[in-house]
Amino acid sequence: MNGALLVAGTTSDAGKSILTAGLCRWLVRQGVKVAPFKAQNMSLNSMVTADGAEIGRAQAMQAAAARVEPSAHMNPVLLKPGTDRRSQVVVLGHPVAEVDAMQYGAHKSRLREVVGTSLATLRAEYDVVICEGAGSPTEINLRAGDIANMGLARAADLPVIVVGDIDRGGVFAALYGTVGLLDPGDQKLIAGFVINKFRGAPELLAPGLAQITALTGRKVYGVLPWLEGLWLDVEDSLALDAGRANPPYGAGRGGSQAAGRGHDGEVLRVVVVRLPRISNFTDTDALASEPGVTVRFATTPGELADADLVVLPGSRATVADLGWLHERGLAAEIVRRARDGRPVLGICGGYQMLAREILDDVESCAGGVDGLGLLPARVEFAPEKTLRRPTGTAYGEPVRAYEIHHGTVAVEGGEPFLDGCRDGAVWGTTWHGALENDAFRRAFLADVAGTAGRAFTPAPDTDFAALREAQLDALGDLVERHLDTEALRRLIESGAPAGLPLVPPGGPGV
Repeated sequence: MNGALLVAGTTSDAGKSILTAGLCRWLVRQGVKVAPFKAQNMSLNSMVTADGAEIGRAQAMQAAAARVEPSAHMNPVLLKPGTDRRSQVVVLGHPVAEVDAMQYGAHKSRLREVVGTSLATLRAEYDVVICEGAGSPTEINLRAGDIANMGLARAADLPVIVVGDIDRGGVFAALYGTVGLLDPGDQKLIAGFVINKFRGAPELLAPGLAQITALTGRKVYGVLPWLEGLWLDVEDSLALDAGRANPPYGAGRGGSQAAGRGHDGEVLRVVVVRLPRISNFTDTDALASEPGVTVRFATTPGELADADLVVLPGSRATVADLGWLHERGLAAEIVRRARDGRPVLGICGGYQMLAREILDDVESCAGGVDGLGLLPARVEFAPEKTLRRPTGTAYGEPVRAYEIHHGTVAVEGGEPFLDGCRDGAVWGTTWHGALENDAFRRAFLADVAGTAGRAFTPAPDTDFAALREAQLDALGDLVERHLDTEALRRLIESGAPAGLPLVPPGGPGV
């Protein structure tokens, strides 16, 4: 088998990332050497490859689905928003510029070459490359400079399937409109559709499937059902905006559910502060995998009241988000909690906020700023970004993690904790992913429970890696059971069918 496919979506968060991962898992089960690819990703959830490159965390998840090591070629362009108008541009894993939307256009010519080279590199190394689009392919205001959707498909002659989220409503209008607003050259590559998140009566949907095929001349490759509890590394906080209370692996990430699974003792309540520029909030997924642990996100002081542990997560805008904490009254509440001996954990940007002082002439250019003063540490932002995979020990247990930060923390006291420190009921570290280490996580939660006065004992057998692998298998099962895999195989091998009809109006100016 040899070829490639682009998975586009009617909207952001329509299911492109999940479908791409599912296709990768289905193919690798068939003995196909497959790789994921996303030309341009805008995301604050990222990770570090073995050779020190930063890529979108969704692409790392898709690489795991394909059972291959992630590389920078799988996500050659990563945009990390720092404000509503400016983003850091990461190319082949390393930051190259900080630009606004208009300035970004000046980079497009070079980035188009980088994207083309990365895709060609993957296609030479793998049997199949499953590409994921960005946002919607019908962003007609951006089509001229597009390098991630139909611009990529046209350049590489990729067949395209469009996934639509039926749970949002209006899926048939979205599918038809997505094709109809593309120009004739783009439309020739749109081979068909996949409907995602269906949880109704199939017999009621069937007439719509027939009609959208008749109206567009394009096949519906299948309907993916709603899968309760599915939550894998998402790209950004859109998933939180959508009110996703579906717990990962059975625990309570967005809501207040408690996982049972034979757990004895009290529930341990974790509340994550939802910062405006929250990054790598997937760090807390491993906590939510634990029986008896609930995880929810909060934006007001009152929502912290019943928390046994408050987590300050990573941030792409540490100083600005620290200011937001003060404006919302969250800073005062976190300080009060810590001084009352109630547990607080800071990770990366959140750790920096807990320090005594922050000197930032790089990210915010704010100069010296007072931190929350809960940890004996000082922070100075460096022009060069730290990207690495450290290892260490804590509570006598081995820990593997990854770092992504400009802020360098100088520890001036307290007890050692990973690369950071602990002072009383406050812990801080720059290490992302540390909580995915099972033995360390159990020891940390036991310490938190004791500090919080909770009769909570972590389960002895939670295997986070195995739980994630089971989720990836569930995605492969969805593809195998609910999509026309033989038709998809032909599409990957042979490209878009010839003679696909034009769907009116056929793009701007046509």
